[in-house]
Amino acid sequence: MRKKLDITTWNRRDHFNFFNSFEEPFFGICVDVDCTLAYKKAKEIGASFFLYYLHKSLVAANEITPFKYRIIDNEVWEYDQVDASAVITRADGTFGFSYINYDKDFAKFSENAQEAIAKVQKSSGLIFAGAGENVIHCSALPWLSFTSLSHARNYSYNDSCPKFSYGKVKVDGIKKLLPFSVHVNHALMDGFHVGQLVEQFQELLNSN
Repeated sequence: MRKKLDITTWNRRDHFNFFNSFEEPFFGICVDVDCTLAYKKAKEIGASFFLYYLHKSLVAANEITPFKYRIIDNEVWEYDQVDASAVITRADGTFGFSYINYDKDFAKFSENAQEAIAKVQKSSGLIFAGAGENVIHCSALPWLSFTSLSHARNYSYNDSCPKFSYGKVKVDGIKKLLPFSVHVNHALMDGFHVGQLVEQFQELLNSN
């Protein structure tokens, strides 16, 4: 389900009109989030750490309203829920795109994710997930603890989906740190909202 935002009364109307005219309206940040407690929790419950932090980031995205905004035909729509379109690697080194239905309950989300992952791993080639606009594009780079990141972009396609990337966990003393990259369309949100997302993600990683 989705509803159209009244741009004429939106306090970001001028910001939307300004950045929506850009050839590249996306901006991105990279931060380290403390995943010490989250890593421990995932191991305690026998869960995939990838699915555990993926879920926490999606919970955060669904709680920060601008991450549910999408631009369709130059109109802004708010979805009631955003799911994950996650890159899944295969044993032969290739990857495919998955579509994972979001659920606030981790057990249900994990079940959805495992079905989607199995489907990709049994396939070959670059099969598109067939997801609509109500997704977060997610990718993990568990081989690299990155400090910056860019994305391939097709400028002829009017993309407005946020993109999350997660790097290799690094150890800093007694802490475990997860590189986390967020790229978003500036027509829909600003650094303030990305800050809210990162803060909420961190709080969820620290929760039980």
